[in-house]
Amino acid sequence: MPKRKYKFNQDNLSYERVGISLKERFTKILAYFLSSLALSIIIVVVFINTYETPKTKALKRENQRLLSQYELIAKDLDKVGNVLAELQQRDDNIYRVIFESDPIPSSVRMGGFGGSNKYSHLESLDNAALVIETARKLDIVAKEAYIQSKSYDEVMKMALNKENMLASIPAIMPISNKDLKRTASGWGVRLHPIYKVRKMHYGMDFTSPIGTPIYATGDGKVVEVKGSKRSRVGFGLVIKIDHGFGYETVYGHLNAFNVKQRQKVKRGDIIGYVGNSGGSTAPHLHYEVHKNGNPVNPSYYYYKDLSPQEYDKMIAISSNIGQTLD
Repeated sequence: MPKRKYKFNQDNLSYERVGISLKERFTKILAYFLSSLALSIIIVVVFINTYETPKTKALKRENQRLLSQYELIAKDLDKVGNVLAELQQRDDNIYRVIFESDPIPSSVRMGGFGGSNKYSHLESLDNAALVIETARKLDIVAKEAYIQSKSYDEVMKMALNKENMLASIPAIMPISNKDLKRTASGWGVRLHPIYKVRKMHYGMDFTSPIGTPIYATGDGKVVEVKGSKRSRVGFGLVIKIDHGFGYETVYGHLNAFNVKQRQKVKRGDIIGYVGNSGGSTAPHLHYEVHKNGNPVNPSYYYYKDLSPQEYDKMIAISSNIGQTLD
């Protein structure tokens, strides 16, 4: 039974019942509700922080599993990166050396990983550092794998074209020189016969009578047939052959031509005849080999003509002659 409140009335010396106004009643109800709500919130917060629901436990286990998977993926990507590095090493230092092709520059292999932060959308995640690092490694591995696959496509083409390359490389001496007696001055700094100063000699000289046949040292196409027999400077009558694969050969001081410009030739074809044209002091052939536009020592390319012993003898002969013939 609810308690009732009374108030003493001094006028009539009696107790009168006290009524509760609507406003007071509403205020009490509101206070009761708010206090109950606050208490409920406190209980819920304490419960959430103290006890885990099955769903929360399941989510935590899932997050831990995903974190472990990211860590394993990061380790696997490191292993894949090491394998790719080994493949790149073989590609640059074995396969491309065999086919005489320039290695892929590191700027190409590692290009495209700088610039704007493409992982900024991941920074708000839990364990963001691990997730971003894994994503970065995956991008790098994917890019390197793509470039390596393209490189192997190129190596495969070079392998299929190896027969043509072997036929095109200048691999014989440009004149008949079985006994090596026609070997004159070789590659290196030599005394110029006219100016009497030491100059770099970017080729080899072969002495021979005027009219001796000159042979193409590899398959290719004649790109230059020029010069004059009356000129007493330079190489006089000159032939240049483009063998492809970065190789060119130059034949100077000729007496006559046996080919025309743009004509295709095979190794061993007679392309001209020894002469004494240009700045020459005696009948001979000046012979050069160029690789990727740069002169290289022609003696490195006589492997189809000479045995190791003959090669050593030729190098000794050409090195002992301190003066060129042009």
